[in-house]
Amino acid sequence: MQPRVNAFQQPVGPDVPGWAPRARPPLTPAIGQYCRLEPLSAERHAADLYQAFSQAPDDSDWTYMGVGPFADEAAYRAFAESVQAGNDPLHHAIIDLETGRAIGTLALMRIDPANGVIEVGFVSFSRQLKRTRIATEAQFLLMRRAFDELGYRRYEWKCDSLNAPSRKAAARLGFQFEGIFRQATIYKGRSRDTAWFSIIDGEWPALRAAYEHWLNPTNFDAEGNQRTGLAERIAREKAACV
Repeated sequence: MQPRVNAFQQPVGPDVPGWAPRARPPLTPAIGQYCRLEPLSAERHAADLYQAFSQAPDDSDWTYMGVGPFADEAAYRAFAESVQAGNDPLHHAIIDLETGRAIGTLALMRIDPANGVIEVGFVSFSRQLKRTRIATEAQFLLMRRAFDELGYRRYEWKCDSLNAPSRKAAARLGFQFEGIFRQATIYKGRSRDTAWFSIIDGEWPALRAAYEHWLNPTNFDAEGNQRTGLAERIAREKAACV
């Protein structure tokens, strides 16, 4: 499709009729079938989270994080206290509905209500959370909040370009790779090239349908194995929308 042109015959983007700045994310829980997200509280969540994180055999989960590892529970609690009052990043604890315990965190950040852009980041999943239905549902709940509840237009994922597991996760979750920002930041004394990914609002209906299908208990057999993978389901839903 050729872009439209203005009175000077210059190509310009499409109008966004009726656009108004979006609200900031609320400080309310987001509840799914397997987990609940709620704003991080050092008092309520720090002990559970440190216990969950400390089950890892080494500190490799923190290599690509701007924070951590934490020497002890007091150090993690101090971190949680330092960020819990902030609204950007807005950190969320991920609560396993079966046990009632916090087993990971993630945040909404770089929140831009004027342009309807928001990012998910600070994804800190304990070993008991990784590769579970809860891990996927936690991501889905924040996407649903951004697109359906708040009406944002763009949802971003960024990571160190060398962080292969994060890039693989973004692709599985339906994000589109957009490129590399070279020497974008410095963290932990290292230079970071940043890989950018996004989902935009026009892509969300197909993704939402794919997530809802994948998360349905009927998509899992008696041993908990998935019948249809998320990436496969996303591909089907996108093809159906063409």
